Parts: sequence; C-alpha cells; structure tokens
Amino acid sequence: MKVALLGYGAMGQLVATLAQVAGDEIGVTLTSEDAARSVEDMAALLRGHDVAIDFSIGAAVLTHVDACMRAGVPLVQGTTGWKDQEDDTRRLVAEHDGAMVFGANFSIGVNVFYRIVEQAAKLFAGLEQYQAFIEEQHHVRKLDAPSGTALKLKSLMTEHISNPIPIASTRAGYIPGTHRVGFDSAADQVTLTHMARSREGFAAGALLAARWIIGRKGIYEFPEVIDEVIKSDK
Repeated sequence: MKVALLGYGAMGQLVATLAQVAGDEIGVTLTSEDAARSVEDMAALLRGHDVAIDFSIGAAVLTHVDACMRAGVPLVQGTTGWKDQEDDTRRLVAEHDGAMVFGANFSIGVNVFYRIVEQAAKLFAGLEQYQAFIEEQHHVRKLDAPSGTALKLKSLMTEHISNPIPIASTRAGYIPGTHRVGFDSAADQVTLTHMARSREGFAAGALLAARWIIGRKGIYEFPEVIDEVIKSDK
C-alpha cells in the first residue's frame, strides 16, 4: 500500500521504517513546515495514496482530516489531544463519505488491556471497600495530560463504578508509556499494569489499522479493529 505520513516525529519515522520493511511505499510526508499550506493544497498532495497515518499534534488534526477526506484517502488518526473537535471530525468524515479509524492508543497490547481492566471493574463494582485509581507515566515531550489512554480506561471503568476515579499523570524523561489501574482497600491492593517497552507497538498497530480501513466507509475506533482481528483468529 502507498502511505502518506502526517507528522514526521519519532512516531512518524518509526511508522515509515516498519512500513518499508513490510514492503509498503511511503509517499508524501507532511511536517510542521507544511502547516501554512491550505487544505486544498494538502488534499492535492494526498490524492493517489491508499491511506494516510497521522501522528502529529492535536491542533493539526481537524485540518488533516479535512484534507484527507477531500482527497478521498482513508485516515488512521493516532494523534491525541483533539477530543474537543470530535464532533467536527465526524461531520467532515460523513460529509465526504470518507473513512477514518482513531484511538487513544494504537498498541495492540493496550487494547487487550482495556478488556482486562473493564472486566476487573465489573468484578470490583459491588465491593464498596475498594477505591479505584489510575496512574499514567509518559516522556516529557507528551503534551496532553491525562493521556488519552488513561481517559479511555476511566471511561470504561465508570460504566461499572460510580465513585470518582482519580488519575495521576507524570511527564519525565523518555518513558514510552506506562498505565496502571488499581483497586485499593484497607486490607490490600490489586493493580493491573501495561508498560510499553518502545513505540514500536504503537506503529505496528497503526499499520494494522491502515490495512484494515482501506475500502471501508465511516468512522471507527481502533478497539473495533482489534475486535474483528481477535474474532477472525478464533
């Protein structure tokens, strides 16, 4: 497949490396230097690609979605920090009969972790002596806090737990990403942890989503991709 990259930081570069190893072609790459381009100019550059993958910044997401939809290019949206623009994003995808898959975290392991945490929340929901909490740690360059993954975990847990679930965020050093969910009582504490060892898992998940979204219409969350993959493997 021919892939356009929106953003060429650490994640964009890693996606490019893994894609080339898999035999995919990297087409146009739009960086912060292209931010001044009009949406029409971006769309013209994107036409002819099979898919675009966005690991840029939250402020650029709506423009990138608009350009991809005008170009008829399905989009894998891996950027976080744009939830306040989700309604406008969905409108753009619908207006152009386009396709997009997005997620708070494209790690396959994290998306399995979501299911484990949700099941744990169900089990602890009726045990009032336990207080749920979330801790997340990332590298100092990550701007949004709490992370999109932590917010997704909280959303899943609050479907079953009515008490407030606090989130603690740390930004330091070069931490790829650690998320810990805990259930604490006077007697004991139960914790569940996902620890990323590198960004490679996120890039691999984005490429999995890229292959999945080609030929589809509509807007999807990455967990839906994982659901289908898991079912097809059974």
